[in-house]
Amino acid sequence: MSAFGWKLAYGGKTPPPGGVVKPNERLSWGRTVGLGAQHVVAMFGATFVFPVIMGLNPNLAIMMSGVATIIFLFIVNGRVPSYLGTSASFVAGVAAIRAQGGNSKEVTGAILVSGVVLVVVGVIVHFAGGQVVQKVLPPAVTGAVVMLIGFNLAPVVAGVYWPQDEWIGLLTMAFVIVAAVLFRGFWARIAIFLGLVFGYLLSWAFDHIFGMINSVPGGGTKAVDHYRVSWDSVKSADWIGFPHKSVFTADGKEQIVGWHTPSFSMTFILLILPSVIALIAENAGHVKAVSEMTGENLDPYLGRAFIGDGVGTTLASAIGGSPTTTYAENIGVMAATRVYSTAAYWVAALVAVLLGFCPKFGAIVSSTPGGVLGGITVVLYGMIGLLGAKIWIENHVDFANPVNLVPLAAGLIAGIGGVSLKFTNNFSIGGIALGTIFCILFWHGVNWFAPRHMRVEQQGPGRGYEGGTMLSTGNVETPEGERSPFAVEGSGAE
Repeated sequence: MSAFGWKLAYGGKTPPPGGVVKPNERLSWGRTVGLGAQHVVAMFGATFVFPVIMGLNPNLAIMMSGVATIIFLFIVNGRVPSYLGTSASFVAGVAAIRAQGGNSKEVTGAILVSGVVLVVVGVIVHFAGGQVVQKVLPPAVTGAVVMLIGFNLAPVVAGVYWPQDEWIGLLTMAFVIVAAVLFRGFWARIAIFLGLVFGYLLSWAFDHIFGMINSVPGGGTKAVDHYRVSWDSVKSADWIGFPHKSVFTADGKEQIVGWHTPSFSMTFILLILPSVIALIAENAGHVKAVSEMTGENLDPYLGRAFIGDGVGTTLASAIGGSPTTTYAENIGVMAATRVYSTAAYWVAALVAVLLGFCPKFGAIVSSTPGGVLGGITVVLYGMIGLLGAKIWIENHVDFANPVNLVPLAAGLIAGIGGVSLKFTNNFSIGGIALGTIFCILFWHGVNWFAPRHMRVEQQGPGRGYEGGTMLSTGNVETPEGERSPFAVEGSGAE
């Protein structure tokens, strides 16, 4: 099939119970537009929240997410229904870059290189087959890397967001937890977005009830009296327009966050590259999940999915946008509706592009109080880390075996604790990058030299790339039997 040319299913009407609308089919355009709107809402919260956390422009992020989705659908030839929203997997690397004084140009330059690397991986997988990924990144290693990416962010929460307003952070965190667990269906999928709205309104109420708070605001260096919610930038923003250009001071600091061209630093690139492993796992999990739901064998499109996401990430970061990945929330919409038509994703992508041309809305999101981000990131960063454990559990990784236990233990502590290795006065590797290197090199090394009875079979039982979702979409069964994907990529990891 082509990226277009959908066949009309069920006369364009709502499918009967048990009915499935395949990727190359569609309902009436009215219903398709409605489904597209659902996909927009599902991806919306995280696609806006994560750029704010990374210090990038949310308007540009949502606009480029639509562009990236269109590119992805072309590259997979319309066979893999997916929305590409902002990836959470880069948040830790970006935080590390900014902690070392890097600005947005260097952040997006490092992300761009990661996108190119993912494209190269996709080309290799397309011609060599998905088993090559399993050999290089077995579940034991992938789980460890995803875990250290998430848990490495703990100091960012404790040192940057949470101190801005501890009580708003606590109440926002509690709301997100309750919403994710107790809400059902669609509302559970947007728990993070609901938490943002809740925290925003609560901050506004606290300003009127308790007045100013004394804390270090985002981007500040000392505690000052300030209101939790400031809409100065919202009032000055236009209703319609292209995201503005970044403005940098002479020392490289960003005064206005907008579109810009990237710059490149090898030190910062190494901090970001481990995130590619998470993208590989996420995309593989997405393809497998959709394959299982539709009953179609999509393994031949795994490499194309990598390429599509890589091209999307590369293009978005080339103009200062956020990295992209396939979104678990949108898998949940498909699971609930049993409509897998890529036509709905075209609608969602076009709506996202149009939303990107509303600077005022982006300014509202950019004005999210730091305490609200503190409450949200406590949950999100922990979820990213625990997805690593989820990979281990689903793939039956045996930690009674020293081959798994010892090298991964070293890699985790190096990555989470920020251990560094200095090569020259101007070049060192540390944190996530060093932890990832330890996990990959030492695991393969000891597995190669270990006695035969201790060696880990990389194509063994479990739910790896060839037998299920490597990085699960985070779906859990609700009491009604409906899948509720509260996952990292949009809630995270999505």
